Amino acid sequence: MTQRTYSESDVVDFVIVGSGASGGVLAKELSIAGFNIVVMEQGPWQPPSQFSHDELATIQQGKMLNTTIDPIQTFRKTEKETAKVSSGRGLTYRRGVGGSSVHFTANFWRLRPIDFHERSVWGSIPNSGFADWPISYEELEPYYTKVDWEIGVSGAPGPFDAPRSKPYPVPPLPLKSSGALLEKAATAMGLHAQVAPMAILSQPYDGRSACKSCGHCMSYGCEFGAKSSTLVSVIPKAIATGRCEIRVESTVMRVDVDKTGRCTGVVYRDAKGEEHKQRARAVVLAANGAETARLLLMSKSPQFPHGLANSSGKVGKYIMFNGGGGTVGRFAHPLNEYKGHVVSRIIHDFYDADPKRGFYGGGGIDARFPSGPLSFALGGLPKDLPTWGSGFTQSLHDYYPNTLSISGHTTSLAVETNSVSLDPDHVDRLGRPVLRLTYTDHPDDMKSKAWFQAKTRELMEAAGAEKIWNSPIRESNGSVHLLGTARMGNDPSESVIDKHHRAHDVPNLFICDGSSLVTSTRGQPTMTIQALAFRAADHIAKFAREHAV
Repeated sequence: MTQRTYSESDVVDFVIVGSGASGGVLAKELSIAGFNIVVMEQGPWQPPSQFSHDELATIQQGKMLNTTIDPIQTFRKTEKETAKVSSGRGLTYRRGVGGSSVHFTANFWRLRPIDFHERSVWGSIPNSGFADWPISYEELEPYYTKVDWEIGVSGAPGPFDAPRSKPYPVPPLPLKSSGALLEKAATAMGLHAQVAPMAILSQPYDGRSACKSCGHCMSYGCEFGAKSSTLVSVIPKAIATGRCEIRVESTVMRVDVDKTGRCTGVVYRDAKGEEHKQRARAVVLAANGAETARLLLMSKSPQFPHGLANSSGKVGKYIMFNGGGGTVGRFAHPLNEYKGHVVSRIIHDFYDADPKRGFYGGGGIDARFPSGPLSFALGGLPKDLPTWGSGFTQSLHDYYPNTLSISGHTTSLAVETNSVSLDPDHVDRLGRPVLRLTYTDHPDDMKSKAWFQAKTRELMEAAGAEKIWNSPIRESNGSVHLLGTARMGNDPSESVIDKHHRAHDVPNLFICDGSSLVTSTRGQPTMTIQALAFRAADHIAKFAREHAV
C-alpha cells in the first residue's frame, strides 16, 4: 500500500511514537479526523505473508522480540542493589509495525466497574501505590465497544461481564478440548465457564479472513490476518487517508522542547544510524510501558532536568506486570491442543478481590496448551520422566497430544519502588542507556499467585487429569505486560498525565499506552489499552481543533 511521506521540513500535526496496540489506533483515529501524522516505528514493516511457523526462530530465539536486537537489560530487586545484566528476556515486546499486537495471544477481557475504584473499596494497601483511576468504566464502555467493532473481537457475553452497549461483531471461536474440560471442571465445582472473548476472527469480517486453526498463534504473527493486530485492522485505514506515514526503522532518541517547555518534535535515528528530526505541533508517546518511560527520562532539558514530564518524579515508577499461577495435567485421551487458537473458555468467578482470602488479588482462569513440540521437549514434561533416550522419546509421544495447562491470570499491585530507569553503566547499540528494571513482587501478589495455582489444581483434578504437576511459584523479573510507568491521575504531584492523557507538565505531549494504567487489570490489558487509545484520540482531536495543542 502506497503511503504519504513527509519531509523533515514539514511540521506535521502529530508525531506518534510506536505503532502497536495504542499507536496504531491513534494513527487511524487522528488521520481520519483530518490531521497529518508521522508514526515512528523502530522496527520493520512485515506483511503477514512474511510471518513464519518456525518455532526455533520465533520461540526459542525470540526473533520477533526487542531482546534479539538489543539483548542487554539490567535487573535488581531493590534500589540499594547494583543492577546486573539480566539472564532472561526481561522487559519484552515485538519490534515492528503492529508491535506486540502482532504476536499476542489475543485474550480480550474488558475491565469491570470495580477495577476503576478499588482503592475506594479496599482502602490503602501497605507498601503500595494502590489508587483509583480518574475515569470510570461507564466513561470507557463506548470505547470498549469501539474496540470490539473496529479491531474485530469474537465472543459472547458471560455471567459476570460488565454491562455492554452492543453485542460482539462476530460469534465465538470453536470450542476446544481445553475449553470442554474447563467447562466440565467448572460445573463439578459449582463455577461458571464462559466463552473467551478473543481478538481473532471466527468468520470473515471487515475484509479480513477467519482463523484457519493453524495452531501457531501465541507469540506468532498471523499470515491470514485473522488475528486482530493493528497491523491488519487499523493501520491500513490510517494509510488509506493519505495523511499518515509509518516511518519504519526509526528509533526516537528524545523529544525536543522549546524555551517555553512545549514539544517541537522528535529526534530519531534511521536504519543507518543517522540522526534526523521530525517537527510536529504535538507528540504522542505510545511506545509501551518500558520504552515510553525510557524516552521521557532520556529527554532531559533545562526546562525538564529530571526527564520530560517528570516534575512529579513518577516517570518509570509503579511498573506492573500481572502475575499468574497454573497447573499442568495429562489426560488419558488425546486433546490435540496444539491446534487452533489458544483459549476458548475462561472462568471469572474469582475476578474480584475477596477479603476472605487474606490478601488483595483477583483474576481469571483459562485452559490452554500453547507449547510447540520443541518447547515442550525442552521443558514441558514432568520432572520425574526420562530426559534422554528411548524413554524420553516415548514420553513425548505419550504426553504432547494429551497435555494441557489451566492458568490463573492475576493482579499486580503498583509499588513506587518498582521501576524502569536508565542504567548508568550500560548502553545499547545506539548509545542509549539500557533499560534497568527494579522489581520485587508485593507480598499480596505472591499470595495471589499461590492461591490461583491451588485453585487451578482443583480444577485440573475435577477435569479428570490422570497426572498433575506444577511449576514453582516464582518472583517476577520481567514481563510482556509493561504497565503503569506514566500513570494517569488528577494530582500532578502523584501522576504523569491527566485523565485525557495529556502530560501535566507539557500541554502538547500525550501519553497513551500501557504506561498510563493505574491498576494492572486481571492479566489481559490489551483491550483496555486500546479502549483508552480510542478515547484519548477523541480528546486529543478536540484539543487540537480548539488550538490547545
